[in-house]
Amino acid sequence: MLLALTLAACSSAAGDDFPSASPTAPAAVDLPAAATLPPPETAAVEPDSGPTPPATEPTDSTAALPLPHYTLTATLSYSQHLLQVDERIRYTNRSPDSLPDLRLMVDPLYYPGVFRLVSIAWEGGQPVEDYTIESGQIQVPLADPLTPGERLDLSISYELHLPSPVPSEQVRPIPFGYTARQTNLVDWYPFVPPYQPGQGWLAHQAGFFGEHLVYDLADFDVSLRFSDPSPELVVAASAPAEQDGDWRRYRHTAARNFVWSASHEYQVFTSVVGDTTVMSYAFSFHTTASEAVLQTTAETLTLLDELYTPYPRRLLSVVEADFLDGMEYDGLYFLSNGFYNLYQGSPGEYLIAIAAHETAHQWFYALVGNDQALEPWLDEALCTYQERIFYERLHPQSLDWWWAYRVNYYDPRGWVNRSIYISQGYRAYRDAVYLNGAVFLEELRNQIGDQAFFDFLRDYVLQNQGLIATGERLFEILGQHTQEDLSPLLSRFFSP
Repeated sequence: MLLALTLAACSSAAGDDFPSASPTAPAAVDLPAAATLPPPETAAVEPDSGPTPPATEPTDSTAALPLPHYTLTATLSYSQHLLQVDERIRYTNRSPDSLPDLRLMVDPLYYPGVFRLVSIAWEGGQPVEDYTIESGQIQVPLADPLTPGERLDLSISYELHLPSPVPSEQVRPIPFGYTARQTNLVDWYPFVPPYQPGQGWLAHQAGFFGEHLVYDLADFDVSLRFSDPSPELVVAASAPAEQDGDWRRYRHTAARNFVWSASHEYQVFTSVVGDTTVMSYAFSFHTTASEAVLQTTAETLTLLDELYTPYPRRLLSVVEADFLDGMEYDGLYFLSNGFYNLYQGSPGEYLIAIAAHETAHQWFYALVGNDQALEPWLDEALCTYQERIFYERLHPQSLDWWWAYRVNYYDPRGWVNRSIYISQGYRAYRDAVYLNGAVFLEELRNQIGDQAFFDFLRDYVLQNQGLIATGERLFEILGQHTQEDLSPLLSRFFSP
């Protein structure tokens, strides 16, 4: 079991090594010295609040234009693992460029026999012609380019014959699909990726590990029902539900995505942090661990509210995952049941560390977006380091454990700014992006001091909330908070 657990959280790989953690951490904590680095890789529902800035940096003329809007009506046969969906996409060109086509990211296309397109049509019912389907995407040609500020409406009907993925060392862990205990609907609908002026669509192909999707902010109106309703079914989702007969209706505004999970085994634990309700969904045999996850999530929310900016939503859902993975989404995260299995009641354990990590993604991923395929360190390294801050501020007796068993045990090395497509495999990716990324942030903090470090991170959040941030932008903001010469430090951690 230990060998199968994930350590990086978010998008880990099965079969990784796992340290045997001692309850007593080493007396001294040594940060790894610079290592020889590998060569660089070439409805009537009250809306949930969300970040207000636009999803891509606008011109003055496009700043007031509406976000993409998705209306999803879905019926799930829980027993037959079949989801039927009618979707309407209302998309306004918020960029200064005219768009020659529309790109839709359709992640279920990566699973053979899962996605069946019933129809795709323009507003008014005219069928879309000459679209192409390839590599997890649908490309929709436009008869005339979509000019800045112009809007189009697209209707799509489809079925998802849900998969039940088996963990494998050769492929990335899969949160999408069903197990005997739960059904998880993540990245389950076609959506439009961000468009970067002068560059094109941020539309990447899936890798063997890591996340490849990049999300604009969008508004979601979602209606869900079950064709085989059961009073035992419990639904966890990114936003609060309003019951309307057989329908559950959700409104999720200015959000990166909308995800949900259903199970006949969930027990629900609840806590309140300010205006936010935290709901922890777990299996009945993990009551103690679920309460610990709930407390950790609430503690992390409180901490990061104070450090950066308040969490903007009324709900955060935490779902025990019946798969060997942890994964963040906007308003919801999954946490591997393997960590629940190992929990012994101490703060110095992976269940607690990864819960803090995944909670931090509500700031570094959801509030501040990034290109997860090409610059994954902008959320993963920053969230790994939030674990360190969590222990430092709230559980200092376990901080040495964290350095010893979360970071130093793996002797992390490698360029921090690597993409998910590196050829050396998952271990090299994790050690560089997550762990060496945390080491970099520790050394940066030591060099510029706590005041400048936390002011820099706070400004990075405040200036980029709702946007797709870049490493260039991060370093630009960092330069506003220090006069230190950071060239020697950056040359050790970042490829030219």
